[in-house]
Amino acid sequence: MIRVGVLGAGGRMGQAIIAAIAAEPNMVLGGAVERAGHRSVGAKLGGGLTICSNPSALAHVCDVMVDFTSPDALEANLDAAWSTRTAIVIGTTGLAARHEAAAARAARDIAVLQTANTSIGVTVLCGLVEAAAARLADWDIEILDLHHRDKRDAPSGTALALGAAAARGRDTTLDAVRTALRDGVGAARAKGSIGFAAMRGGSAAGDHMVLFAGDGERIELVHRAESRDIFAHGAVAAAAWLAGKPPGRYSMADVVG
Repeated sequence: MIRVGVLGAGGRMGQAIIAAIAAEPNMVLGGAVERAGHRSVGAKLGGGLTICSNPSALAHVCDVMVDFTSPDALEANLDAAWSTRTAIVIGTTGLAARHEAAAARAARDIAVLQTANTSIGVTVLCGLVEAAAARLADWDIEILDLHHRDKRDAPSGTALALGAAAARGRDTTLDAVRTALRDGVGAARAKGSIGFAAMRGGSAAGDHMVLFAGDGERIELVHRAESRDIFAHGAVAAAAWLAGKPPGRYSMADVVG
C-alpha cells in the first residue's frame, strides 16, 4: 500500500487529489498539509487524520508527497522530502530559477517528478507539438491558454511547457525563439517564432491551443480540460509510478511512456 501525502490540501486541487487517492485500491492517504493560518488547518479528513501545517511531519509518514501549493512553499516542501528521502511530485507552477535549482539539488538524493500539467492528454499533446514543430520548422507558433479568473501566472505553466516542447522540436530553446507579448503597434514578429496569449475568466479548468501558422494554411492542436479531476487522477498516477524510484528528475512523459 502506497502512502501518499498531499501538500496544499485545502485548495481545489488538493481536495481533488485526496478524493482520487481514496478511489485507488493500492493507495492510502498518509496525511495532508496546508500553510499555517489557512482556514482548513485542523480540519478532519477521516481515518483519524487532520490537516496540519508541518510538511516535515508529513514526510515522515509517507512514501511519496504531491505538491500543489505555491512557489513560496516549494523550497520548504523539498527540504522536508529530502530530510526523509521521500519522493515528491511537484505540480506547482510559476517557479523561478531558484525553485528549479532547489528541485535539482533534491533530485540528487530523492525521486522528484516535476510537471506543469499532470493530465495524460497534455503529456501526449507535448509530444505531438514537438514532432510537428520539427516538421514545420519555419511556421509561426502561437500558444493560447484559458484559465479561471483566480489563476495568477500567465502564460500558464502548461503553455510554457508546450512552448518548450516546440522549441525542442526545432533543436533550440524557448528563450531563443520566444516573441514578446504584443500590445499596441510594434515590429512584425520573426518568422518561425513562438508567441503566447493568455485569457483568464470564469471557472475554466484549463484549455490550451497550439496554433501552427504557415503561408496559406494552419494546424491547430487543442486540449480542453472539462474537469480538474483529470489533473488529480494524473497526479495520483504519477505518485504511484514515482514511489520507490531511485533518485533523479522525472516527468509525466516517463509516467506515460
